[in-house]
Amino acid sequence: MARFLFRLALALLVIATLPLVSVKGPFLSVAMADDDGDNGDDGDDDRDDDDKPDRSGNSDGNGTRDRTRPGGSLLDLLLGRTPRPRGAQPPAAGPLATRAEDEIVVLDLSQGDLQALIARGFEERGAAEVATLGTTIRRLEIPSGTTPEAALEEVRQLASGQAADFNHFYRTSEGITPSCEGLHCTSFEQVAWAPPIPALASCGQPTARIGLIDTGVNPDHEAFADSRLSVLDVKRGDKAASGAQHGTAVAAILIASRGGRTHGLLPDAQLVAVDAFHADGRDERSDVFSLVQAMDRLAAASVNVINMSLAGPHNSLLERMVMRLYSDQILIVSAAGNGGARAAPVFPGAYGPVLTVTAVDASGRVYRRAGRGPHLDLAAPGVDVWTAASVRGVRTKTGTSFATPFATAAAAMLMSERPDLTVAEVKDFLRATALDLGEEGPDEVFGAGLVQFAPICAGPTGAQSQSME
Repeated sequence: MARFLFRLALALLVIATLPLVSVKGPFLSVAMADDDGDNGDDGDDDRDDDDKPDRSGNSDGNGTRDRTRPGGSLLDLLLGRTPRPRGAQPPAAGPLATRAEDEIVVLDLSQGDLQALIARGFEERGAAEVATLGTTIRRLEIPSGTTPEAALEEVRQLASGQAADFNHFYRTSEGITPSCEGLHCTSFEQVAWAPPIPALASCGQPTARIGLIDTGVNPDHEAFADSRLSVLDVKRGDKAASGAQHGTAVAAILIASRGGRTHGLLPDAQLVAVDAFHADGRDERSDVFSLVQAMDRLAAASVNVINMSLAGPHNSLLERMVMRLYSDQILIVSAAGNGGARAAPVFPGAYGPVLTVTAVDASGRVYRRAGRGPHLDLAAPGVDVWTAASVRGVRTKTGTSFATPFATAAAAMLMSERPDLTVAEVKDFLRATALDLGEEGPDEVFGAGLVQFAPICAGPTGAQSQSME
């Protein structure tokens, strides 16, 4: 009994001094909620382009966590008890798939070549007209027992099969003055789009039409009470619908009505949103088959600029569509991605004609998971940006996805003020008038710098480079 009382007293003494000492041992499982060495950002380390919690739980900075620690508690050790075994932990989720393993997509395939492929065991899963390119995109199931690489090579060997590729996946990129009232003010002030700025008084109403390719958008959210919002979709019957969280948030940054807790950059602009995403379990993604159709529908809707807050691998069909829209004077604005400083460039952002956007916080520091590279054009607010939640109310969002609409809105405003400019000139203007961040001049972290709205309203003489001291 005396031994038990001694151990109990010792246990209480150690517990009382826990904030002052660090105890380690084979049976200890005492740890702070965030003690895994990853700078406190446990919730989103899945290298997608959003701020959704990653699927592998809390991480060690590399997307995994030590699951081999024995169970037990401090009292077990001090009282001499055998620790109870911890429950089995589910295995860490593997990397997300980058493509459909049993599909090939192809443009321009003739009926004769299609029938030849069907005779060899291919099956047509879907087809859609792409009016912008004057052709049809087809989704083909590869024969059983054939590798995707072999199937792709077989299609490309056909006379009309040159424009074939894998059906790659693309995911969203989710991580004050008294006269400006609302949660949005900090972000607006960063990009010189909040009163009192004299130049803003000269800006007229936005006439450029904005396109958005994203997940679903909730048109019934109070943020869109007075907005000019149209929602289309390219849903596939074999896939579950996507959620509306990401798309609603991006759309609200662009056009949310005035008077709410946060309002959009261009509340009077017209937005045509296309839901090109679907859900596969917990994975929300689009694919090339859907993206090409979405881009085609927006071209048919006569949009001037398209916001694509998404990222994925290079794909020849996607590149062809990007180049065609560029030649048709439709600007694509895309996210830099959230893979981090050492990640390879992602697409469509890494295609030359695209205006590519990284994210910074309220102090102008780059978002630590933002992609980097010479293809970056602009930086914009993308850390803790207030915007609409999916059903009601507002919340903060982080990621290059939410920086992208700032550049999209700037491009749309410039196109409205200067309809004589080509898309190449729009891109050049926004780069030339950006607020320089980091190293002097354009760099691989911030691009040309922080996008600015005030020079847009200053007329043709507004293209003067700036720098942040």
